[in-house]
Amino acid sequence: MTEEDSSAKMSEDVEKYLNLNPPCSSSSSSSSAATFTNKSRNFKSSPPPCPDHVLENVLENVLQFLTSRCDRNAVSLVCRSWYRVEAQTRLEVFIGNCYSLSPARLIHRFKRVRSLVLKGKPRFADFNLMPPNWGAQFSPWVAATAKAYPWLEKVHLKRMFVTDDDLALLAESFPGFKELTLVCCEGFGTSGIAIVANKCRQLKVLDLMESEVTDDELDWISCFPEGETHLESLSFDCIESPINFKALEELVVRSPFLKKLRTNRFVSLEELHRLMVRAPQLTSLGTGSFSPDNVPQGEQQPDYAAAFRACKSIVCLSGFREFRPEYLLAISSVCANLTSLNFSYANISPHMLKPIISNCHNIRVFWALDSIRDEGLQAVAATCKELRELRIFPFDPREDSEGPVSGVGLQAISEGCRKLESILYFCQNMTNGAVTAMSENCPQLTVFRLCIMGRHRPDHVTGKPMDDGFGAIVKNCKKLTRLAVSGLLTDEAFSYIGEYGKLIRTLSVAFAGNSDKALRYVLEGCPKLQKLEIRDSPFGDVGLRSGMHRYSNMRFVWLSSCLISRGGCRGVSHALPNVVVEVFGADGDDDEDTVTGDYVETLYLYRSLDGPRKDAPKFVTIL
Repeated sequence: MTEEDSSAKMSEDVEKYLNLNPPCSSSSSSSSAATFTNKSRNFKSSPPPCPDHVLENVLENVLQFLTSRCDRNAVSLVCRSWYRVEAQTRLEVFIGNCYSLSPARLIHRFKRVRSLVLKGKPRFADFNLMPPNWGAQFSPWVAATAKAYPWLEKVHLKRMFVTDDDLALLAESFPGFKELTLVCCEGFGTSGIAIVANKCRQLKVLDLMESEVTDDELDWISCFPEGETHLESLSFDCIESPINFKALEELVVRSPFLKKLRTNRFVSLEELHRLMVRAPQLTSLGTGSFSPDNVPQGEQQPDYAAAFRACKSIVCLSGFREFRPEYLLAISSVCANLTSLNFSYANISPHMLKPIISNCHNIRVFWALDSIRDEGLQAVAATCKELRELRIFPFDPREDSEGPVSGVGLQAISEGCRKLESILYFCQNMTNGAVTAMSENCPQLTVFRLCIMGRHRPDHVTGKPMDDGFGAIVKNCKKLTRLAVSGLLTDEAFSYIGEYGKLIRTLSVAFAGNSDKALRYVLEGCPKLQKLEIRDSPFGDVGLRSGMHRYSNMRFVWLSSCLISRGGCRGVSHALPNVVVEVFGADGDDDEDTVTGDYVETLYLYRSLDGPRKDAPKFVTIL
């Protein structure tokens, strides 16, 4: 059921086969028992259990230790009995596309779900390529689960449209609810959060991350019940409205199990100091603004460095919004223990970074703006030998801006951080040599996302396409599962991807390729491909048709500003009844030309067990 949730299409095929091979029936067992009783006059014996029932009892005890979704999916496809037992013991369900099945199908198959992970819009929605009001409503899911799973404890939503009414129903329907995580969600406000805070008495996790939260001018933090709480994680750095700090301080005091706290930019450095003094047990801290209030002249400021020294358990630091550089050294005392440091909201220069990063020998995750420049990346490479994940974001995302990081910084990272597994790197200029060095020095890479923001930019030194660099990545990084390509790329680069990218599950393409051959190389050569997202590339109907044998087993395909015709999209829809084909304009305009002209602006193709969705807006045409 979805990509990683039991491969329901295969499950249906197994069901058809198993109809010819039903499990042993109770009547046959009774007949055998009667025969046995007649043969024995001296004692009576209960009927022997059906072999399938014994097997199911054994399986139930075994499957409780099986936590991998892929393993459970495989188990469910063995036979009808295994399919049934796996469904009975599944406590956690992951649905990678909320339109790949209906809530009714979910609750029909799984009866004991306690944790639900649900994803809505595709990732290109983060780049404003998805029209507003497109869909991904949480309402039908919370309505169905409220009746079927009163014991539900955890909900994790990503890119979903969530209303205050949805949150109210969730809070009222699940008395033992413990964890709510909303990532890149929209539609709700502080009123809905207040209801969750007040009604969910066993709440352990309330994490709001990169979501759009409406300010209802409600003091939501004061809505937590009085007395000691169960809170272990509280993140609200995305809420763009002031909070009641006194209520927050009291909440922190009443939460002895709190380990993770991420505040928003309305929490000043002085207030952060007070929170740290009252919660020395924190392991993950989001600092808020990291800027002090206007302190009257002559008054002594708190000892921020001492507060950090007292929090010896901190291993993750983030926040630093609106920060003042003169206070940055206050975190030095915890740097030696840090495993994660996030400066992605702080305009930090190399001069500011060096004294900090030189003490971060245990860092495994590092995020920053490109304001740290190549010089800052060289400092990271010199110190952070245990680095596993690096993300460098653009301070100025315009395509024609002057990029402060380049292949020099990338190559330095590859030479100094050879345990690197994941990288996201925004830049303006790159060379094949730097990318090739990364592939040779960091063969453990599973994620490589290089975003050269200028369109069709070649090797900065030689002027040649970036084919050789990306070809080296897929050749040398045997574990690669996610790849994002950019820059001047010809069909040759995609031939390398198709030939060597046998484990790639997610591929993102922007402004690349020469012809439909590029798309064909990928769709025919990458057997594990699940998510394909392409924008502004010269791929048309011929390339689209080359993946007909793949689409029923992929989570989705996104093509925007390409050369796909309405007729080509309709051909896919007619040939693959289990695949939903949506076309629409980038801005949500229902102008007929954007949908019925020679070319469609956006194609969104995904598999579904229950057919086209019922909540499509007018500007979406389902073929």
